[in-house]
Parts: sequence; structure tokens; C-alpha cells
Amino acid sequence: MNKKKKTIRPSWDEYFIDIAKLVSKRSTCLRRKVGAVIVKNRRILATGYNGTPSGIRHCEEVGCLREKLKIPSGERHELCRGLHAEQNALLQASLYGISLEGSSLYCTNQPCLICAKMLINAGIREVVIVDGYPDKLAQEFLKEAKIKVRKINNF
Repeated sequence: MNKKKKTIRPSWDEYFIDIAKLVSKRSTCLRRKVGAVIVKNRRILATGYNGTPSGIRHCEEVGCLREKLKIPSGERHELCRGLHAEQNALLQASLYGISLEGSSLYCTNQPCLICAKMLINAGIREVVIVDGYPDKLAQEFLKEAKIKVRKINNF
């Protein structure tokens, strides 16, 4: 009798976080590589990684102003050439007319306050992360907006 080997499949969380990690490899940020995937009903709606806007030179080419000024992580976001992964995912969905109402964000890091506010207004209902980020106010905003935040083990 021929016994079939059972295929080990990743959980949905593992699957989408693995995709977010892959997306993060496109990042041109010199400080942190972040990837984001927005999902609804187990279908990918949009992805994003942190980096400069289209047509703007990458930090790899011109250097990092935040690094030069010794700005700590989580502070003075306006002094960055790039957009965050979450912002790029939201913009990708907007560009293609995709509603994100009721969807989930899978991200390699916790969103900052600016991203948290955008996610709230985009209708995101859940955020799944692997690593934290030094922004307690973002956590408070997501909680107040009743957005479920789950931190899953890095696998």
C-alpha cells in the first residue's frame, strides 16, 4: 500500500507574513527594510515596501538624511525621502481603485502613528505584525479605533 506524505502547509498568517518579508526585500531604505501586504478574505489586495516615491533618487544613491542628523527611529518622519511600506500599500490600492474596508494589514513591523491614522481611515480592521516599533501613540490610536493588533512569532 502506498502511503501519501501529508503536505505541510503554512498557516494563513505565516503565508501572508512570509509574503510581507519577501516584499520588504525591494526596500531601498538604509535603516530598516519593511514590507506590507493588505488582505481581505484571504486574497491579496495590495503590497508595499518602504522607499522613495517613483522617480525620486533612492537613499542608496544620495544617503540618509536621518542617519546624518542622528535622528532616532520613530521620530521626525518628515525628514525622510521615503514612504513607509503601509503608505505605499495604501497608495497602490488607491491607484487601482481597490477598497480596503474590512481588510487586514500584514506587516513586518508595527505601524508608526502617521501610518496608523491612515490605516484607520482606510477601513483596515486588523493589523498583524512580527516586530514592534517605538511608537506607543500609534498603539493607542489603533486600540481606540478598535483595530485588532496581533503580534505573531517570527518564524
